[in-house]
Amino acid sequence: MSKHLVIVESPAKGKTIEKYLGPDYQVMASYGHVRDLVPKEGAVDPENGFRMKYDVIERSEKQIDAIAKALKKSDDLILATDPDREGEAISWHLYEVLRDRGLLDDRGVHRVVFHEITRKAIQQAIEEPRDLAKPLIDAQQARRALDYLVGFNLSPLLWRKIKRGLSAGRVQSPALRMICEREDAIEAFVPREYWTLDAKAERQEQPFTARLTYLDGNKLDQFDLNSAELAHDAQKRLTEAANGELRVAKVEKKQRRRNPAAPFTTSTLQQEASRKLGFTASRTMRTAQQLYEGIDLGSGAIGLITYMRTDSVALAGESIAEIRGLIGERYGGNNVPDSPRQYKTKSKNAQEAHEAIRPTSVRRLPNEIRARLTSDQARLYDLIWKRTVACQMIHATFDTVAADLVPGDSRHQFRATGSTLVDPGFIAVYQEGRDDAQDDDEDKRLPEMAEGDTVQLEEVTADQHFTEPPPRYTEASLVKTLEEYGIGRPSTYASIISTLQSREYVEMDGKRFIPTDTGRIVNSFLTQHFDRYVDYDFTAKLEDELDAISRGEKDWVPVLEDFWGDFRDQVKEKEENVTRAEAVQSRELGTDPQSGRPVSVRLGRFGPIVQIGTKDDEEKPRFAGLLPGQKMDKITLDEALELFKLPRDLGETPEGEPVMVNIGRFGPYVKYGSKYASLGPDDDVWTIELPRALEIVAEKKKKDAERFIKSFDEEGIQVLNGRYGPYVTDGKKNAKIPKETDPKSLTLEQCQELIAAAPERKGRGRKGAAKSTAKSSTAKKTATKKTATKKAASKTGTKKTAAKKSTSKKAPAKKASTAKSGSAKSGSGDNAGDSRLSAQPSGDRGSE
Repeated sequence: MSKHLVIVESPAKGKTIEKYLGPDYQVMASYGHVRDLVPKEGAVDPENGFRMKYDVIERSEKQIDAIAKALKKSDDLILATDPDREGEAISWHLYEVLRDRGLLDDRGVHRVVFHEITRKAIQQAIEEPRDLAKPLIDAQQARRALDYLVGFNLSPLLWRKIKRGLSAGRVQSPALRMICEREDAIEAFVPREYWTLDAKAERQEQPFTARLTYLDGNKLDQFDLNSAELAHDAQKRLTEAANGELRVAKVEKKQRRRNPAAPFTTSTLQQEASRKLGFTASRTMRTAQQLYEGIDLGSGAIGLITYMRTDSVALAGESIAEIRGLIGERYGGNNVPDSPRQYKTKSKNAQEAHEAIRPTSVRRLPNEIRARLTSDQARLYDLIWKRTVACQMIHATFDTVAADLVPGDSRHQFRATGSTLVDPGFIAVYQEGRDDAQDDDEDKRLPEMAEGDTVQLEEVTADQHFTEPPPRYTEASLVKTLEEYGIGRPSTYASIISTLQSREYVEMDGKRFIPTDTGRIVNSFLTQHFDRYVDYDFTAKLEDELDAISRGEKDWVPVLEDFWGDFRDQVKEKEENVTRAEAVQSRELGTDPQSGRPVSVRLGRFGPIVQIGTKDDEEKPRFAGLLPGQKMDKITLDEALELFKLPRDLGETPEGEPVMVNIGRFGPYVKYGSKYASLGPDDDVWTIELPRALEIVAEKKKKDAERFIKSFDEEGIQVLNGRYGPYVTDGKKNAKIPKETDPKSLTLEQCQELIAAAPERKGRGRKGAAKSTAKSSTAKKTATKKTATKKAASKTGTKKTAAKKSTSKKAPAKKASTAKSGSAKSGSGDNAGDSRLSAQPSGDRGSE
């Protein structure tokens, strides 16, 4: 039997770690969180010190049983979950569950942390165990409680006042506010005209351009030339004054240095992967986690990068020495600075002092291990490797030149600028990307010029410009802005962005976010009625307080008390005093000329709708959905009335089925009898006629016929062609047909056997299990037991956890009811800040 049981979050990294530790250690995975708040109201009890009730997550029950069985055969327990607050909380939850089972009374418990999965890092962590960190646990519980209280109070309010299925979150909602405010700024933007005048010049057969900077001795501001008349007048005067030549009045030569960017944090990795690789935040984190957990390079799996959830830009001294050695060998000693570059974290809400994201060894060159990696893994590793190496290289050096050029003896002046890269330094390896294109004169070369020289003027050009609105957010720029405001944690940004999209609060225009009508109404409701709680400064201040808890500077209960009182009262007041019409921002457009009833636009159950009449009318109101591209705040009365011309009756099929066209939830369609077929991309629901509609119907019938193989009508069993091949279905279960079997030859008995053997369709939701427990506002000080692991004979391990939970009277284990998918009772849209709560094959935060 193994003497020591080690628990990690993911089975992938578990295999690698077990290989490093040897036969005395058994490594098992928790598969992420093992407990969560009960999926119903009352999981957090503000009236009793914010006591928190937990259930074992159903999918974790078998794994906990397996861990418990292995623990009975082991001398001690080593908790080696991830080195952040969430990882600390996972260790604490597992400790609590195992303690309640009486499995820790005579065993030592040790907490170990590591930031890379290498033999040296793992062995060093085992030799340096510590106790569970009470401040980190308290900070995570406070964050979880806050997200629960916001979600379980605001989300149901949105359901009642606007529509079902909506959610609000402590960090999600300020992020939505940013996107909506940017869209407001774009819509309110009024372009301003301005003109620029350039001199197209040449010297020694080398053409170049100079920009007009002074006119009549006055420095030009952007809007001094704001019309064609002014610009062309100036153009004429400059041309006449120059008479084909410009005199060089002044030449300035300088040397400019540019330093490399700091190594990656979670946030900057997400931003740069978005800019350079086109990765979403979730794709970046999923791939980074694979690189961290370990890749088999031929002699077993090994972690290729350090822990990918970090706010730190620091590098270990050992890794810096290795990087500097590699730079000297590959790029020359002249590219190694005299002293190592040291970077300091700028984020005011930096988490625990981790290292930056870097390769575990820069000696593993990207091109040498590429064949062992997937495309995404190779591209992301290459990005991390280059950024890490570049951050320890010498600066890039540019020679810059600026020449002032005067036409004749006038008081006008042009300026030409140029830049030459003299020594690339770090640029030879890596250059940081940008969110939006910017003018850059680094690659412009000017001919040699000296004061008093003349250059040939080819022409003076006048170009019209208009100011542009601020750009919509991309994933990279949104993550950057959230971090700058100190809102949320970089490790949660991916799940927040995913929630905004899944709730249909935003849609994508290329790679940029556009708020939907639903998103704007939710944001408007929250900013009007809960302005304080979606305020950027308030949200950032709350993050500061959570950080203070994690450092042991604040108790978590008073922080929650300060938040809860006013928030609870405000929710209650808005529930009583805000009408649904106010919340959905119903807007009257005018009067229907046929019925004389009012026409309005509002948010309906399935999205924006226009309505003729009111619920108080004797005749029921009529409704029509808005078309794609139509917006609630822009639609006119005429456009709204057009929508009521649908559905259009076109006639009948040859079989006598009525044919009509309409627009549904999923777009325009043709209906024939009781069946439907989508219109093609070139079909217009307003102009399509019966012949074209019948073509669409015929195509649909042909596809349906090809899908159908045979049927046993009395038993309700069909044999069909599916996306992944032929299958048998009874409407409840689908059964794959073996490749060697001809689907047409199947008998009823064979179909029934296949269906009986097929697995049940998996239900959705999550059942709680076993016993509910609660975390009290006080925590018992961690006790230590003098037991030692084989690797740490003189070290002290934890016997009791740092935080003791309150418990109500113990009851027999029972299942909690399954939470409905999409229910408001699912809590905050922020998902408590971490997707390790969801079932992920890797066991960690998956695509967070």
